[in-house]
Amino acid sequence: MDIHDLAARVQAGERRALARAITLVESGRADHREQASALLDAVAPLGRQALRIGLSGTPGVGKSTFIEAFGMFLIEQGLKVAVLAVDPSSARSGGSILGDKTRMERLSREKNAFIRPSPSQSQLGGVARRTREAVALCEAAGFDVVLIETVGVGQSETMVAEMSDLFLLLLAPAGGDELQGVKRGIMEIADLILVNKADGELKSTAMRTCADYAGALRLLRKRAYDPEGYPKAMTVSAVTQDGLPAAWDAIQTLIAWRREHGHWTKRREQQARHWFEEDVRLGLLSVLDQKDARARIDALGTQVAAGRISASRAAEDILAQLRPPTDI
Repeated sequence: MDIHDLAARVQAGERRALARAITLVESGRADHREQASALLDAVAPLGRQALRIGLSGTPGVGKSTFIEAFGMFLIEQGLKVAVLAVDPSSARSGGSILGDKTRMERLSREKNAFIRPSPSQSQLGGVARRTREAVALCEAAGFDVVLIETVGVGQSETMVAEMSDLFLLLLAPAGGDELQGVKRGIMEIADLILVNKADGELKSTAMRTCADYAGALRLLRKRAYDPEGYPKAMTVSAVTQDGLPAAWDAIQTLIAWRREHGHWTKRREQQARHWFEEDVRLGLLSVLDQKDARARIDALGTQVAAGRISASRAAEDILAQLRPPTDI
């Protein structure tokens, strides 16, 4: 594979080249990982930056419908939109349906849109392990906005905040009261809470739900990187598109304030450091999957199961082999 040619085609905005590049960075093969690192280094010098928007919500809240409506709205504003949709993988078979692109039929036909579904595999936190690298490739390809749709697993889905500039939490009408709103976890990282399906018979219910969550947000501790009035709760309808312009205005206002006060750059630097440390941790874990280490773990696991050694003692035995020798 000619990495420099692929990098040049990605930077030229070729969607087929971008899809091939994302496939490369998602691969777990050792030779592919080396090529992926070279590709990311090759596209980095341009320094292109897109607005990264993370989006989560419980299954059935209408994430795909909202993203299609919001994506079409952004394209009408003259923007190029990339969607990275993470689909849950089966714990038994490892497979994923990857059906998000099918749901976004109109958006998938737009020349200024790119949709890429990816399996979550064993990664926790609602995103795939290489989603952040896929984001970097979409930025290099010249997209203005990258929407990162997470699995949608609930309160613990917070990893997307470490790769996005702004996090949207999508809720359904009657999705909870004010007490539900003050729960820690995903609520604390949300920048905007959007109550979807605010149309027809559900509109009044959506308004009450929005009011409940607006009250809950006032009880949370204020964050240093938020202007007055943020985070906020709003109502939207992916069907009628009501509320989408107001939500986009709120996003632009928040991002402009963070840029002006230095939070944008600082946050990006913190995220880069986080993912560096995360790669180090994952690299150390991969050492334990090597043949000799796996054999030792299996042997100690048998002893632990039989009660001949404690789990903590067995773990210490394995970790001792990873520590560098100390000088005497």
